[in-house]
Amino acid sequence: MSLPINLDEILKGRLVEWERLEFKEGWNPEAVLHTVCAFANDFHNLGGGYILIGIAADQGRPALPPVGIDPNRLDAIQQELLNLGYHRIQPAYHPISAPYEIDERHILVIWCPGGQHRPYKAAESLAKDNRTYHYYIRKQSSTVRAKGEDERELMSLAARIPFDDRINQSASIKDLQASLIYAYLRDIKSRLADEATGMDFAQLCRQMNIVDGPAEFLFPRNVGLMFFNEHPERFFPYTQIDVVHFPEGPGASAFTEQSFRGPLNRMIEDALRHLRSTVIREHVVKHGDRAEADRFFNYPFAALEEALVNAVYHRSYEEREPIEVRILPDHITITSYPGADRSISLEDLAAGKVVSRRYRNRRIGDFLKELELTEGRGTGIPKIRRAMQSNGSPPAEFKTDDDRTFFTVVLLAHSEVKNQITPHVTPHVAPHVIRDLSEVEKALLEFCLTPQDRGSIQSHLRIKNAKHLRERYLKPLLSLGLLEMTDPEHPKAPTQKYRTTVLGRTALEE
Repeated sequence: MSLPINLDEILKGRLVEWERLEFKEGWNPEAVLHTVCAFANDFHNLGGGYILIGIAADQGRPALPPVGIDPNRLDAIQQELLNLGYHRIQPAYHPISAPYEIDERHILVIWCPGGQHRPYKAAESLAKDNRTYHYYIRKQSSTVRAKGEDERELMSLAARIPFDDRINQSASIKDLQASLIYAYLRDIKSRLADEATGMDFAQLCRQMNIVDGPAEFLFPRNVGLMFFNEHPERFFPYTQIDVVHFPEGPGASAFTEQSFRGPLNRMIEDALRHLRSTVIREHVVKHGDRAEADRFFNYPFAALEEALVNAVYHRSYEEREPIEVRILPDHITITSYPGADRSISLEDLAAGKVVSRRYRNRRIGDFLKELELTEGRGTGIPKIRRAMQSNGSPPAEFKTDDDRTFFTVVLLAHSEVKNQITPHVTPHVAPHVIRDLSEVEKALLEFCLTPQDRGSIQSHLRIKNAKHLRERYLKPLLSLGLLEMTDPEHPKAPTQKYRTTVLGRTALEE
């Protein structure tokens, strides 16, 4: 049996943080029990962790070649691990284990995803008369008892499972597509790829930890639907990336919009491919006094890629808001909802000093790391800043509000090419309408076929922030003549309502 991971990359420390790795030279059931408990508690919402038995640690790094385990003991160790999960952890918790062979030595990899029923506590010792149990968590690369403030914070996480790791009872295992799972395993070069096609599908999904529940009521986890269903927007409305081009600036009459949907990794790749081909341009400046020319890009692709992947990673999939990329003559903005965690101060955010204690989507991060689309060690903003600096571009800007309702990355064009950026796109043209409508705009116009006040519109669209509704939807539709006020002479009148115009009805029909 194999796990849905690339073991070679994990040993190199490329896919998971060292905080999520534990190396054990030999089988020590008590130490392993405490670390399993710590990973199950997933104190920082990092996605649990891995324990590698049969590999010694050298200053936190794997000492290779491995010491190895007697292959005749592998079954007995796995059985003992199963018993520990039943009898020495409360509530019961069972990690996923698989033997591997490295340099002709046998090791055991124990995968401990964040648990659904935290907090977990484990026996202090395996002595027969032991009745003492403690909560364990990970601190840096060590397993420690949770005490004081840490224990209180762990208690506050009870039943608070990140949205992407929850089961989805409105879907079934049939909504997970085997072809997408096989393709993913091949992409990450998992050893499970060779076994997957011959496995029972439910067993494969359990092994990948994308389903949960008893055999007769097996439900997919949200993250499984996000990566292994062709239309995740069916389950999570507005799971999409909207790329909006304003060739002449936001005040001009012409702009285009293109939406990218599908499994999260494909959505990212399609949007990035579009941006690379329509936006990114290399510039060469020759000098008369020397042979070398200066080469730079209007925007460094690495910064754009990192900003977009971070938006997909850190947005909330409970909010019905797409990720929006706005391309203007002298800058690009990438906005997602909601904003950064409140543990990050506005001052640190503006300075690019972001160290989050807790991630919103721990499983999405794991899948993106396996696909090498993100590093996931809090390196996103520093990487964007470095890419901009290396290209000679102005520093990137990071914005949110006091209520943390949104997060925006602003990438400024290189000073040598400002006001020269015209995306190579052809606008969609309809009578007086210069672009296609987004799904939210369509819903708004349909709702306002009968005049509606702002509060009703906000409630109907499930938009939490009134300012966002006004700036993102009401103002643009009013300026296009698709929407109108019932009392235009008194915009702030308490009885003000909005209704769809004749042009708006035509746009809906078209």
